[in-house]
Amino acid sequence: MSKRRMPVQDAAAAAAAPRTLIEQAYVRLRDDIVEGRLAPGQKLRIEHLRACYGVGAGTLREALTRLVSDALVQAEGQRGFRVAPMSLDDLADLTELRLHIELDALRQSIRYGGTAWRDALRAAYGELSACPVTPEHRKRWEALNTRFHEVLISGRRSPWTLRVWRVLARHGERYRSQAIALHAAQGRDVDAEHRQIFEAAIEGNEARAALALEAHIRATLDLLARTDRLGIGTDATPALPASAGDRF
Repeated sequence: MSKRRMPVQDAAAAAAAPRTLIEQAYVRLRDDIVEGRLAPGQKLRIEHLRACYGVGAGTLREALTRLVSDALVQAEGQRGFRVAPMSLDDLADLTELRLHIELDALRQSIRYGGTAWRDALRAAYGELSACPVTPEHRKRWEALNTRFHEVLISGRRSPWTLRVWRVLARHGERYRSQAIALHAAQGRDVDAEHRQIFEAAIEGNEARAALALEAHIRATLDLLARTDRLGIGTDATPALPASAGDRF
């Protein structure tokens, strides 16, 4: 009797699913930080997290240590952990570093990426452009947006560039999450920004692609500065998500 084969899409989803309690704790804590349920500056007390998330102290410490590597959590020695603060100064620093890395990598990708890079970029842009930029689609859009930007600079073939860029991308997700809710009201057309970057890159126009990418990256900082969205950061400990304990 032959075994029933799992559809390719189901197999891919299963492969991507969290496989350990540490991974699950990391993903859920990360989501709660990015989406603001764990506030910037908030103390992360292990006993409080254990009661909410339903996992042990060791599992939580491992997950929080990973989040420290993502710059989403700060370790405070013997005092435990705290959600990393958010500020315009932090975003400005992040923005300048992204520009320093991405603009050069984009130019190198256009110059040396070749056919395989252009094909990958077409595929990544096609998926991204089909996903609405709305709060209810944020998680899927964020994954596709990250993929598009990663492919955009991947033609440089520098593993270290990609490693550093991924840390910046993960840290920047909190700011993008804040900005998505403002796009419609503030008249920002992110789809058009991505289209301009994509078209210039595919055409091999380094100068135009770099200008479009720079404007796109700076737009989030400009939007959050203009709307004063980042007046946040507290030592208080708000209630954790009521459903978090049901996620494991």
